[in-house]
Amino acid sequence: MSEELNTKKTQVLSEDGVVKIMVCAGTGCQSSGSLEVFDRLQEEIDDLDENIKVGLLSDNGNEDINEVEVEISGCHGFCDEGPLVRVDPMGILYTNVVVDDVESIVEDTLKRGKLAEDLCYRSADGTLYAKEEEIPFYKGQRRLVLGNLGEIDPESIESYKETGGYNALEKALTDMTPKEVWGEVLNAGLRGRGGAGFPTGKKWQFTYEEDADQKYVIANCDEGDPGAFMDRSLTEGDPHRVIEGITIAGYAIEATKGFIYVRAEYPLAVKRVNKAIDDAYENGYLGEDIFGSGFDFDLEVKRGAGAFVCGEETALISSIEGRAGRPQPRPPYPAQSGLYGQPTTINNVETLGNVPMIIRNGSDWYSSIGSENSPGTKTFAITGDVANTGLIEVPMGITMREIIYDVAGGMDSDRDFKAVQIGGPSGGCLPEKHLDIPLGFDSLQEVGAMVGSGGLVVMDENSCMVNVAKFFLNFIQDESCGKCTPCRDGTKRMLEILERLTEGEAKPNDIDRLEELSHYVKESSLCGLGQTAPNPVLSTLRYFRDEYEAHLEGRCPAGVCFDHE
Repeated sequence: MSEELNTKKTQVLSEDGVVKIMVCAGTGCQSSGSLEVFDRLQEEIDDLDENIKVGLLSDNGNEDINEVEVEISGCHGFCDEGPLVRVDPMGILYTNVVVDDVESIVEDTLKRGKLAEDLCYRSADGTLYAKEEEIPFYKGQRRLVLGNLGEIDPESIESYKETGGYNALEKALTDMTPKEVWGEVLNAGLRGRGGAGFPTGKKWQFTYEEDADQKYVIANCDEGDPGAFMDRSLTEGDPHRVIEGITIAGYAIEATKGFIYVRAEYPLAVKRVNKAIDDAYENGYLGEDIFGSGFDFDLEVKRGAGAFVCGEETALISSIEGRAGRPQPRPPYPAQSGLYGQPTTINNVETLGNVPMIIRNGSDWYSSIGSENSPGTKTFAITGDVANTGLIEVPMGITMREIIYDVAGGMDSDRDFKAVQIGGPSGGCLPEKHLDIPLGFDSLQEVGAMVGSGGLVVMDENSCMVNVAKFFLNFIQDESCGKCTPCRDGTKRMLEILERLTEGEAKPNDIDRLEELSHYVKESSLCGLGQTAPNPVLSTLRYFRDEYEAHLEGRCPAGVCFDHE
């Protein structure tokens, strides 16, 4: 039975009677044909007789729609259900939309005020959800940094400005001193979202206090973790937020030049941020004397060559300078001597995405969100054996159990939960007994894991944890730049042991040797890549040692690695 769009599922139309149809045009939905859906929707809307009064039921009864606009948007996050189409202002979300569904959307929803029920999301128990905000996947989130994704056209500066875009930049430049800006960010408690969790305001303070004629600020979008797409989605879906954040950072440290370092494997992000930069220059938000403040700031995109190690600050700097992306010993730190030997601040794009909100709403507002030592929210790319995979944003302090069972909908089969890998290849695997630990930079480190950049892989009981450790170490070993012996050779020896264990050829002392090597690599490597490389091994040894011992005896309890009687 077709469900009417009654007062419980709609809100009053805008005064001008405009309905917007937002088609997700993130990389994931594009790969599933969303642009073809967008084109067909435009054709169908253009073909509507302008004299037809398209009716829709709302709080005031059957209202007339004067105009229907079709726009693209960034990633909505509900990637498992894409392509996604939302009808606003009612907030109706249609999932798994294909070209042949367009006629139903136009005829049923726009003309008759009925739901296209076959396109609505249904949970495992069969419950139908018409509105995006009511779907459990979204209801358990707090989307701040991702707040514009799915709401605005990422290729339109006007769309960004309608959300209050660039108001924070104007406030910073005209009402605050640089010291007040970094002080506000410091008081907010914002910590780096790229993995390290270092206080952002403190990093800005260090650079601000350096005396130099030229300083630089860099936005790091060199996201290389397997399965991670948080930075890509933000830069694709809300590039002006990143630009506003990095420009405020430039003002705070008194830098006049900035770079957004984006992986070359992210062509859509590169395209959209380049267009956004051009539009920002044209509208006076970049360039000379911004807002008449006397502050000049230039910004450009640098494309990375795809090396995971370039996520490390000094390796990233080397890459921008045209050299091989290899880490450099510290000190000196980038704040003292960074790009071209000048004081430099490097922030992850998600970190910078928080900045406009902090300046606009104040540090007290921001620090009230999340937990005491880890304020704010964190984005994650959640994948693996859960019902709903995709891009999420949750308040710090939430438990992993809430993320897995409330936001992600629980396990995708009848098999039991076994472990969650958090923090990407440099993170750790946590068992069920740690699912109720509040999410935070410090709390996760205490149990052998880390927030990292935001990768979450959920595994069920059929997963082999020795094989999981081998997968991540194989990635790390392949991505090692080779500069220091502990990382270059140590991870190779570790991988060889894991290969023997998973191929039924283990030697009696392999587990002890693996643990010894892990500690050596962790303590002796030059940069963060090598120092955190053993984390998947050490965490699985800590919580799943019995599986290693079984492999030592020639058995894989999960039946993944090799056949055995």
